[in-house]
Amino acid sequence: MNPSRVRATNGEQTDRGVATKGIVVLGSTGSIGTQTLDVIRALPDAFRVVGLSAGNNVELLTKQVAEFRPRMVHSNGAGPEAFAAVWTDVETMVAEPDVDLVMVATTGRTGLAPTLTALRAGKAVALSNKEVIVMAGQLVRETARLGGGKVLPVDSEPSAIWQCLQGEEQPVRRLIVTASGGPFRTRPLDDLATVTPAEALAHPTWVMGRKITIDSSTLMNKGFEVIECRWLFDVAFDQIEVVVHAQSIVHSMVEFADGSVKAQMGPPDMRLPIQYALAYPERMASDAIPRYDPLRYPSLTFEELDTARYPCFAMAVEAGARGGTFPAALSAADEEAVHLFLDGHIGFVDIHPLIRDVLADHQADDVSLETVLAADEWARRRVAEVVAARR
Repeated sequence: MNPSRVRATNGEQTDRGVATKGIVVLGSTGSIGTQTLDVIRALPDAFRVVGLSAGNNVELLTKQVAEFRPRMVHSNGAGPEAFAAVWTDVETMVAEPDVDLVMVATTGRTGLAPTLTALRAGKAVALSNKEVIVMAGQLVRETARLGGGKVLPVDSEPSAIWQCLQGEEQPVRRLIVTASGGPFRTRPLDDLATVTPAEALAHPTWVMGRKITIDSSTLMNKGFEVIECRWLFDVAFDQIEVVVHAQSIVHSMVEFADGSVKAQMGPPDMRLPIQYALAYPERMASDAIPRYDPLRYPSLTFEELDTARYPCFAMAVEAGARGGTFPAALSAADEEAVHLFLDGHIGFVDIHPLIRDVLADHQADDVSLETVLAADEWARRRVAEVVAARR
């Protein structure tokens, strides 16, 4: 599933005679979705929005439809009569002939079915939704192979590794994934029991959606990224190392057989990996992308990851290594636990033991769409049962 060259084959011609890529954005009103539209807005000759899909933020979606004039739209929060575009279900939208690339900017299981549909249709999929790979990396990889589609990483760390691998033909020795350490990197462990949702959402370097921000505070997201890298780049788990890099400037590194190490660097801003995936294989200049100034960051530091501080990380890597439907159960249980924490029903330090106890009860199955979705549903029910039993 290593990404390869993708060009717009169905693109329309602009007045300048340059082919534009037809883009569908799933999750257009979320953090990654709005930043994707920032990139498209800054490069109108390169991209055109063919379809937009969002959840319940109808007000913002209406504004996006008015600005970008997609021919297709879908919303969970309003009916067809609300939009001046053709109401289209998501799986039909991503497979349309004039779609060159699908940006999957949703979170959780909602991204899985449209990702598989787009890959079966031979589309390029810019994948921000890391849970899709976590849940069903083997299935996504096989679907891309059979359908001729391509998975283009948008998550900043896999994107960095992807960029470092360009032009390299030899196998890698090691992938070095960086982690900021989140807002509690130096907070005394005894104080974590009093962490509030507001504190956990105050990430020191990145601006992200609520769910991924909480995952960044527990480092569950980094365990997810290890699983991502295993499937995206076809490496073994023991070839992936995570180090803490508080400045979030080095987004990840690749070590090759001769000892050379390549790093991708830049300000902590998601618009660069978004634009790289949208424009691939080209690199485009854009005023929307902030520039890295090394003089602003005279000291870049790296630390060993303390697994005692981040038990969710080790749990995620273990689930990934066990394989089968364990990662799907992990992803679903984590999503439910994060929502419970944000809603004030459990504490910050309750997230790990809740997910751990759910995984302890899971009976893994081989990976298929049906078994992955069944594991997802089971884990969500089991979270509710465990929480109810503890009240």
